[in-house]
Amino acid sequence: MAANAFLATKISYINAMAEVCEGTGADVRDLAEALAYDDRIGGRFLKPGLGFGGGCLPKDIRAFLHRAEELGVGQAVSFLREVDDINKRRRARTVDLVREVVGGELAGVRVAALGAAFKPNSDDVRDAPALDVARALHAAGAAVRVFDPAAMENARRTHPELSYGDSAMDVARGADVVVLLTEWAEFREIDPVALAAVVAHPRIVDGRHALDAAAWRAAGWEYRALGRPPTLFPKSLPGCAEPRRRPAAPGVRPHTTPVCDLAPDLPDRRLDPGSPRQTF
Repeated sequence: MAANAFLATKISYINAMAEVCEGTGADVRDLAEALAYDDRIGGRFLKPGLGFGGGCLPKDIRAFLHRAEELGVGQAVSFLREVDDINKRRRARTVDLVREVVGGELAGVRVAALGAAFKPNSDDVRDAPALDVARALHAAGAAVRVFDPAAMENARRTHPELSYGDSAMDVARGADVVVLLTEWAEFREIDPVALAAVVAHPRIVDGRHALDAAAWRAAGWEYRALGRPPTLFPKSLPGCAEPRRRPAAPGVRPHTTPVCDLAPDLPDRRLDPGSPRQTF
C-alpha cells in the first residue's frame, strides 16, 4: 500500500507540474525529461497525462488515508488527498481542453474517443479515466463514439449510454475532434494522414502524451495535450534559441527541445525506456 501511494504521488506530481507549465507556456515533457536526468529521481512513472485509474492505486491511497486516520496518524499522509484530487482533476481538465479545442461549446460536437480501459493491454474499466472523460463529454451534449481494442464488452456493460464503434477509423469518421484516452500501441501507430482523411475536422487531444506532436501537426492536425503549448515551440520563453534534436538512447523516441542559454547542456541521461507505456 505504501509503495502504491508513492507511485501515485509521483504520477500526480508530474501532472501538477503540467498545470504549472500551462500557466507559463512551458512543455511538461521537457520538465519530465530534465527531472529524469537526476539519478535520485529517475524517469519511471514520471509520465504526464490523464492520470491513473484501475482497481489498485486509487483504492489503495484512499484506504491508506482511512487506516492512518483510524490509527490517529492521518495528518502524516494527509497529502494523499491532494494526490487523489490532482488525479481526478486531470479528467475534468481533459474535458475542458476538448471544449477549448472545439470553440467552447460541446453540444452536438462529434467526438471520437480512442480508449476505454484504464491502461493498454487490459480490458479492465474500473475507475477508468478514459470512460470518465467520455461520459462527461456525453453529459455535456457531445455525440461520443468509443473504441477500445479489448474493453468494449466491459465498457458497454458499465456505460450503455455511450455509442461504440468497430475501430479507430470507424469512430473517427466525421468526427469534429479525436481524443486519445488509452495509449494502446495501435493508437500510437495510427497514420495521421489516413485519419485526417475520414474526420470532419483534424483536431486531436492527446490525453496520454502518446503521439508525436510534430508528425501530427505536419499532417495538418491541431494537436493539443495538457501541459504542452498549443504550438510546437514556445517562442516566448526567454533565452531560448531554435530547437535542436537531442540524440535519443535506444528505445526512446527522439524528443526535440528548445536550446536555452539559461542553463548548460544536461548530461546524456533520459527517461526510462518503459516510461512512455507506464499507465495505471
